[in-house]
Amino acid sequence: MTYPQGVRSRSRWLDITAVGVLSALMASGGTYAVMNFDDPGVGPVVVEADGSMNTATPASYTSSSDWDGVAANVSPSVVSIDVASEQGAGAGSGVIWNDEGHVVTNAHVIAGATEVAITLADGRTYAAAVTGEDESTDLAVLQITDPPADLRPIETNDGTDIAVGAPVMAIGNPLGLSGTVTTGIVSALDRPVSTQSASANSATVTNAIQTSAAINPGNSGGALVNNDGELIGINSAIASLSDGSGQSGSIGIGFAIPMRSVNSIVDQLIETGTAEHAFLGVGLNDASSQVEGATLSGAGVTSVEPGTPAESVGLQKGDVIVRIDGERVGSAESLVAQVRERSTGDEAELGVIRDGEEDAYTVTLDARPDEG
Repeated sequence: MTYPQGVRSRSRWLDITAVGVLSALMASGGTYAVMNFDDPGVGPVVVEADGSMNTATPASYTSSSDWDGVAANVSPSVVSIDVASEQGAGAGSGVIWNDEGHVVTNAHVIAGATEVAITLADGRTYAAAVTGEDESTDLAVLQITDPPADLRPIETNDGTDIAVGAPVMAIGNPLGLSGTVTTGIVSALDRPVSTQSASANSATVTNAIQTSAAINPGNSGGALVNNDGELIGINSAIASLSDGSGQSGSIGIGFAIPMRSVNSIVDQLIETGTAEHAFLGVGLNDASSQVEGATLSGAGVTSVEPGTPAESVGLQKGDVIVRIDGERVGSAESLVAQVRERSTGDEAELGVIRDGEEDAYTVTLDARPDEG
């Protein structure tokens, strides 16, 4: 998967291969990931964080929404971001978070930045500084220097009412074309998307919203909104078919970081400049187990760390976790994405298969030890 980021003078691309789940690559620059499908006639799928997506808009969905009104209301809350770094110049998108001048974007948009400029929808440009960034979720917060009094913060939606098939609009700065809007639908929810930066210590794993709205380079960090103009996600990655030459073709699959993750991380970045992440305390691999004559795939527990939430509720090596809070867990990466979407202190009910029977374990997630 790749990020919908702007064109840099020196592109940086990363790959990772996913088995059984959708994977995305994210880093400080353009990125992509490879997805393998069972159909041998389908080649590797590259997800580009630059957002090269299907530019087609499903007519059956646009007709039911007042998209011109949504665009008019939301566009003033979406900004263009220009970045200078040792690697060259780059561009991306962001959303105005509050009237204090905080702007939310992707961490990969501003990675390595030495200078940052933010341009509002009306063309005014301001210098900005990085308040905090979190590679693990690919989120970052900027602060506009001397913000104007007439900023329009974006309206948000907590995401609890988002449904597959719902119409959405992506707004951003693709290929330097500020204020560009594209429409589509929510194609899937809770899609595990992982990326790996060459500089990061761990993969970025997102429990993403999948959308058919066209996302292209420069859309990274921009808004995905519903037909009420409410922010439901931050655009971060795309999928495309690789032609084997380092270039990629659009196949109309994009990904956004959902608001549950955004709210938790952004609040921490504004307050302290850093973020802590929910932690279960198990080693995982892809596994399957039988229960009541059926085979269920899930996250297999390979180890349980002492003194962790997993140990405190009695999880054991060999357990297969197939649900979290009633939602299916089909792989190790799926569970990682679900846990990372949650906050420290959250309770989660795990559905665990052991010895052919499924039982429920309620665990209180803790912060990772290396994050305090």
